[in-house]
Amino acid sequence: QVAFWPKPLWLTSPSALARLVPTAPGIEATMDDEGENEFVSEQVNEIVKNAITKTLGAAQYNKDRVNAWSTQIVDETLKELAKLNKPFKYVVTSIIMQKNGTPLHTGLSLYWDTKTDGVTCVQVGLETMDCITTVFAAMI
Repeated sequence: QVAFWPKPLWLTSPSALARLVPTAPGIEATMDDEGENEFVSEQVNEIVKNAITKTLGAAQYNKDRVNAWSTQIVDETLKELAKLNKPFKYVVTSIIMQKNGTPLHTGLSLYWDTKTDGVTCVQVGLETMDCITTVFAAMI
């Protein structure tokens, strides 16, 4: 069974991140809510979830298959993102870690245009492993 963890707001919504960044009066800090060329985190999250589910399904952790799984998740995600035909350069990372009681702490910091660029992180917990996949999008 696949469980999708709740994501911190600052990781899932570029506009939420933008609200944390002070701007000069009269300058909009969030991305345009309309337009087909914006980064839509919900749309990207679905692509990532589908890639993880397609790749891992109900698999049990196997250290010999982790590299292939990570590569497949990243490749599938990039393939589907390219089909969106949006003006972005994408960077996709994927971490698969065996559940053995050891915590994993990650963090990220971005210095970019919050009006045009975006990031989202999808965390999926399976019975024997966790997968964290992050998509960064920078408008061309």
